[in-house]
Amino acid sequence: MIDFDAHNAEVREVWEAFNASEPTRVPMIIGIASRFTLLSERWNPTGITYREYFLDPDAMFHHQLHHQWFLRHHLVRDIEMGLPDAWTIPVDLQNSYSQLWHGAELRFIDGDVPDTPPFLTDANKWDFIEVGPPNPFSGWLGRAWEYRERFEEIAQSGFEFHGRPVRAGGVPGLGTDGTFTTAVALRGPTELCIDMYEDPDFVHALMELIVTATIRRVKAFRERMGLPVESTAWSIPDDSIQLLSEASYREFVLPWHRRLIDEFGSVGPNGTHLCGDATRLFRTMRDELNVQSFDTGFPVDHGWLRRELGPEVRIQGGPHVEVLRTGTPSQVREEARRILHSGVMEGGKFVLREGNNLAPGTPEENVAAMYAACKEFGTFA
Repeated sequence: MIDFDAHNAEVREVWEAFNASEPTRVPMIIGIASRFTLLSERWNPTGITYREYFLDPDAMFHHQLHHQWFLRHHLVRDIEMGLPDAWTIPVDLQNSYSQLWHGAELRFIDGDVPDTPPFLTDANKWDFIEVGPPNPFSGWLGRAWEYRERFEEIAQSGFEFHGRPVRAGGVPGLGTDGTFTTAVALRGPTELCIDMYEDPDFVHALMELIVTATIRRVKAFRERMGLPVESTAWSIPDDSIQLLSEASYREFVLPWHRRLIDEFGSVGPNGTHLCGDATRLFRTMRDELNVQSFDTGFPVDHGWLRRELGPEVRIQGGPHVEVLRTGTPSQVREEARRILHSGVMEGGKFVLREGNNLAPGTPEENVAAMYAACKEFGTFA
């Protein structure tokens, strides 16, 4: 049984020390999407499918509540646990929202999250460029705002969950999962890489369209949410850049990343989230885009990455998700120990997490083992 009051007090102390650059120990977080509970027989008692979740805002709303309750009561890490003052429920379209907004078809897959197959072909790709950026509130992102209005309607009816009020959260599209990643999703990874050699003008035209559309959308969404339209720091994730050499990244993506940074992160420090292994590009992103926080995936050599980036850069990473899903608690403990003792703790700017996004079916005791290892091996003298 977790003593939530004691846990939450410790969490506050750990983060206060970390943020003051006087860490007492490494903090631990976990990335957990709705798939963790929705694709679990144990934690999806109503048997809701992703088809229902995406197509019915009430189904999305109520499963999100259940998902958040699970996270706050079962998976220990350095966040506040127990009942919140209020539940905040965002609209969740997973990693499909950007390509859906650009016109991709939503495909439901049994036992997995929905996906969108590429639809730009040799025959139609330049026609797509001619059409230009979509309206910020069109298509599935317009639908996302309708879902949020439904969430607000439920919240304003006096609805409570475990005795706590509920409020509507954000919508997808206030940021980006990656402009090059969107390009890959629309065109296909093989086709886009071939375009870099055979039709580089198209690649730049596609990136310009996506980045221009993203900037317009972010500004429009911020304004509608009542948020400041301008910002001086930005998170620039883009998983698909792991496909690229440094030379290709500099030619085809860096100019467009820089345009986003000029718009939203001109002062910084900026951050990035990158699943997979794009670590060969991290020094360039640090130096060219003032990225000072790297949330990593796998495979990652954490000790090498600390030496590559230096002690002042924040790094987040940890055990492979399959180690957490299929390993024993002792194996999880040893892998966490190995990473923490790799040299990545130098400078005090390391956050332990899974690499990357906790898989459905991961035993709770393995997450607890990683947290215990973090406390045992992640302390600073």
